[in-house]
Amino acid sequence: MEFSLLGVPPIVTFNNLIGTLFGVAYFYQIVYIVISLLRGSICLPKAKRRHRYAYFIAAHNEEAVIANLVESILTQNYPRELIDCFVVADACTDATADRAREAGAIVYERNDLARKGKSWVMDYGFDRILNEYGDIYEAFFVMDADNVLSPDYTEIMNDAFDAGYLVCTSYRNSKNFDSSWISAGNALWYIREARFLNNVRMMNGTSCAISGSGWLVSSKIVKGMHGWDFHTLTEDIQFSTFCSIHNIQIGYAPAEFFDEQPVTFHASWVQRMRWTKGFYQIFFSYGNDLVKAIATGRFAAYDMLMTIAPGILLTLVSAFVNLAYLVIGSMSHGFIATASELRMATGSLVALVIGAYVTFFFMGLLTTIVERRHIHASRSRIISNLFTFPVFMLTYVPIGIAAFFKKVEWVPTKHDIAVKFDDVVAAGEK
Repeated sequence: MEFSLLGVPPIVTFNNLIGTLFGVAYFYQIVYIVISLLRGSICLPKAKRRHRYAYFIAAHNEEAVIANLVESILTQNYPRELIDCFVVADACTDATADRAREAGAIVYERNDLARKGKSWVMDYGFDRILNEYGDIYEAFFVMDADNVLSPDYTEIMNDAFDAGYLVCTSYRNSKNFDSSWISAGNALWYIREARFLNNVRMMNGTSCAISGSGWLVSSKIVKGMHGWDFHTLTEDIQFSTFCSIHNIQIGYAPAEFFDEQPVTFHASWVQRMRWTKGFYQIFFSYGNDLVKAIATGRFAAYDMLMTIAPGILLTLVSAFVNLAYLVIGSMSHGFIATASELRMATGSLVALVIGAYVTFFFMGLLTTIVERRHIHASRSRIISNLFTFPVFMLTYVPIGIAAFFKKVEWVPTKHDIAVKFDDVVAAGEK
């Protein structure tokens, strides 16, 4: 039975259509790259005054790393009287609370086993700080316990906040790029996000997106919620989506901080499974609102829609359709597809994979060249990562499939790489 059109199997046409949709949907990011290469990094005007901030850290069994973060916060090149550091030790069974207090943090201990996860800790901590300290803080920094800040981090972020941004993200780097091909892949993706996405969004006056930690939110927004009101598996992207829908512009400042990336594939799989499931949650919850915002001319809403979809969903659909065609076609003994058509379909699928690999390779190469001074790792790791980075990115395909069907819950990520800012910078000089 002939299902081909002009000798081309329908699955090949389908794969070409998927490739075209990807190209059209994400073409604007190519424009972003060109703008970034032409204009460099954003340069913020100096703040007219220094504002008072509270750093907030949700910590679960982080005794190995929490002190380094608190120290990097309280020794910033910024007036000490304008910074306080709060740590919520959440259901800890180790000495996290003691290490944080010894380093100079104000510590709250929480033991709510029913509402687990960073977002619930933020809700508890913000509400308590507002109740106990009133209006003395103009904004909150949200950090993770494994982070370490560059000495000028607060000063640069203050420039963005003073310019009027109620929410602001920063330059996310990694303190263990050199640990494995997994940590290097994660690290390069975040460096790319800072330079070629948020940096250009800021230049063009559109809205950025917060990611994990290393971001600032005005106390006005927190007060309006009496804490924190975003509780999906990816509360950061949920909040970013909320901002794009409600026309709250998220700014970006080239203030650098470092976090710890998973070292093993299993740890990375668990973490990215949660992220992917969270993206699904947000797409199905906010997709309609994003489309409405796009209809009013908000490019930031389109940009956010492309962040949560269609990449994952198109990949998911493509994988299922190709697999079904190849399996059913092989079992039909020529009724659905001839041997020649199956070979064409297989070749088309292989071409898609190779195309994706090449795209990610050049994406990684460009990021490495442009941001080389920010990559603190051995030359061998930097070079090998150019070839393993595309593989790391392609592993999102099985993750996307598994996350669609699997029930995913928040699981804490173990952190044990205890280094300071000077240690991170020195690692790249050896």
